[in-house]
Amino acid sequence: MLITFFLLLHGLMAIVLLGAITHQAFAVSLQTADRSTMTARFRSVDPAGYTNSVVILFALTSLLGAILYPQYRIVVRPALVAIDFRAANGAFEMKEQFVALALGMLPAYWSCWMRAKGPEYVVLRRCLTWLLTVIAWWSFFVGHILNNIQGLSPWTA
Repeated sequence: MLITFFLLLHGLMAIVLLGAITHQAFAVSLQTADRSTMTARFRSVDPAGYTNSVVILFALTSLLGAILYPQYRIVVRPALVAIDFRAANGAFEMKEQFVALALGMLPAYWSCWMRAKGPEYVVLRRCLTWLLTVIAWWSFFVGHILNNIQGLSPWTA
């Protein structure tokens, strides 16, 4: 029961993280001075305002994932191996590595957004933001698919 609660909380936090980091990624990529249309106003949002939220959400979502990880290793992974779902297991292994890299990049990401405000850091901010965005989306989809596999498989009954 507690695992289910943590899994739901982990998923909800991941959705909030996806919203914040995706909005920041598009805002940093499409910035413009023209504010006459709705899309121009979206693009003119200050992307730096999302930085602290993204760092906190990424760290907390990863922490919840770490709490859930033993359950995956004990219950889900052996079942995936038993039914020969190598692709699903491999995708999760990649997710683990990508999230570890993302956690290591968070200090650089935060520093680029909060301290290095000069125009020479625009490309670095954009690249770090998009890299974290891709990792967040990859992690969300892999986790969601594995959760669906677990829920639909006969070994969970």
